[in-house]
Amino acid sequence: MSLHEQLALVLAPYRGEKGATIPALQAVQKALGYLPEEAISETAKSLCLSENEIYGVATFYAHFRFEKEGEHMVRICSGTACHVRGSPRIVETLEEKLGIHSGETTKDHKFSLERIACFGSCALAPVMVVDKTIYGRMTTTKARQILDEYQDTK
Repeated sequence: MSLHEQLALVLAPYRGEKGATIPALQAVQKALGYLPEEAISETAKSLCLSENEIYGVATFYAHFRFEKEGEHMVRICSGTACHVRGSPRIVETLEEKLGIHSGETTKDHKFSLERIACFGSCALAPVMVVDKTIYGRMTTTKARQILDEYQDTK
């Protein structure tokens, strides 16, 4: 099924509903994993809105992605407890190891790296989450080892 056909199916329930921008974008992102340029254009046509209006909504909310997410999502807490206990060094280490900056995905789409405001796990600070696995009391050495495990086995 082509991207155009897939988008037509996903957007069909929202056709012509100008107030359905967020649910339509959520449905597209759920189906594709992100919002490629063509999705913005097709959503605009489907909702009878301009591409600028759709893009404006999509860029306003942090949960919409414009880049395909990596196979493994690596998130580092940047809340106060994690920050004080070294999360900035962990982010720097992971950026160097992966060759990307926070908010980016590796070229092979194996990893995406993201800073999160707070996971609510302050007792475990600093915290790193890979996919759905929580790693507490993180150090730069542990972070490298964990990434190595994901590169080698998962």
